[in-house]
Amino acid sequence: MNSTDTPYTARTGAGDRRRWFALAIVMTAAFMDLVDVTIVNIAIPAIQRDEGATFSQIQWITAGYALAFAAGLVTGGRLGDIHGRKRIFLVGIGGFTLASALCGFAVNPEMLVASRILQGAMAALMVPQVLSIVHATFPPHERGKVFGLFGAIVGLGAVSGPLLGALLTEWNLFGLAWRPIFLINLPVGIAGLILGRRFISESKAPRALKLDLVGVALVTLGLLMLLYPLTRGRELGWPLWGYVSMAGALLVFGALVAYERVKGARDGSPLIELSLFRVKSFAAGIAVQTVFGIGLGIFFLVWTLYMQIGLGWSALRAGLTGVPFSIAVSAAAGMSVQLLVPRFGRKVLQAGALVMAAGVLLYMGESERYGMDIASWQMALPLVVMGAGMGLIVAPLTDAVLSEVPREHAGSASGLINTVQQMGNALGLGLVSVVFFGVIDERLAPAEVGPAFAEGFQHALGYVAAVLGVIFLLMFALPKRPAQHVEGAGEAPAVVEKERELVS
Repeated sequence: MNSTDTPYTARTGAGDRRRWFALAIVMTAAFMDLVDVTIVNIAIPAIQRDEGATFSQIQWITAGYALAFAAGLVTGGRLGDIHGRKRIFLVGIGGFTLASALCGFAVNPEMLVASRILQGAMAALMVPQVLSIVHATFPPHERGKVFGLFGAIVGLGAVSGPLLGALLTEWNLFGLAWRPIFLINLPVGIAGLILGRRFISESKAPRALKLDLVGVALVTLGLLMLLYPLTRGRELGWPLWGYVSMAGALLVFGALVAYERVKGARDGSPLIELSLFRVKSFAAGIAVQTVFGIGLGIFFLVWTLYMQIGLGWSALRAGLTGVPFSIAVSAAAGMSVQLLVPRFGRKVLQAGALVMAAGVLLYMGESERYGMDIASWQMALPLVVMGAGMGLIVAPLTDAVLSEVPREHAGSASGLINTVQQMGNALGLGLVSVVFFGVIDERLAPAEVGPAFAEGFQHALGYVAAVLGVIFLLMFALPKRPAQHVEGAGEAPAVVEKERELVS
């Protein structure tokens, strides 16, 4: 059945069963993408050890995915609007499954990095269609129930990703070591591809925006010129070309702004709607999302390396240590949206930044105090405090950023929020070379590795705390009390953004 955004599948008999099957399929695909973010983080030390990957390659295994996802997200949504959400969703899930197989059977670190970049690009086709398909399939009065189910999926993904990654790595199934963390996507993806063809109804936007491939190319080029020297600079001795490349990235971003202005005037479909930045709360919110992404990108990679390489813990122990953090994020996120923000508004988000910063500083103190003898239970308190602070921020942040955006630009604004958060994450992963590896000697005796990684971890946490202080100040530009949106305005992208933030 072909449709635009307005008709909905019949709600009785076979039609009703069909749409709920479709919902299960797209929710499974969203879960697959969400889990893939955290499942890889926990296996990074095993990949580094087994494949002899350099630390810059480790960064690109995670940053490459985030960069490709960010660069293709808006374009993926527009392709679905133009050519059909079902069609692009199936292309995305098929490509994601193929890329997962390439990751699982990678013969060297270079192939793994390339496969992860492909995986991120395919996720950029798949993920934007998920909530768009829900919008086209379910009437407005039923979407609340559907989004409630998505909330449950987010909570499940936040807890199960690290644990699943740890278990699959520890079990060493069929002697494949870390590879099952990618290969597990194959049966899920193949089933989603087959069932999606049968049960998902096709839909297109009645007036879709055009593609902006030049904008995508400029964004990607600028980020590559910035990230590549950051990740390789330390290994290569910070050559002159690296500084030239990073300076040149600023010129590319300047060219992007000029082109987007021309593109907007010509056909009204730029990759970045520049007029949105005249809205103070949106401009500040974009800055918050970007800086927050940088902080999270730094923390999660460094945290994994600290526990498994520095402290010598197993993947399973590291995964279990992170459970209190995940539970605290989910619990605080629910309280933030339902109870606190309606009463206290912006102050809740600012309190979240301060609480999370307090947790980071507490973690620094615990690490310094106990050194190499620190136990998982001694990490629990700072992780719970950090998780509570993060939960207070991530759930209401998107709505706060969008609250003063004109309704006609809500979709573009939501897509931009998603994009910059992932770009910030990629930049944070690139900065790990500076804030973590930059204070660790390249040649360490085995006995020196643990203390050096612990010192690097504490150093990196100082930067994360500073980032959260900047976020606190930027939040003063957000509305004191976010206004309620007109139903449906930017709703789908906002929910996807909350999902990814909760498990990034």
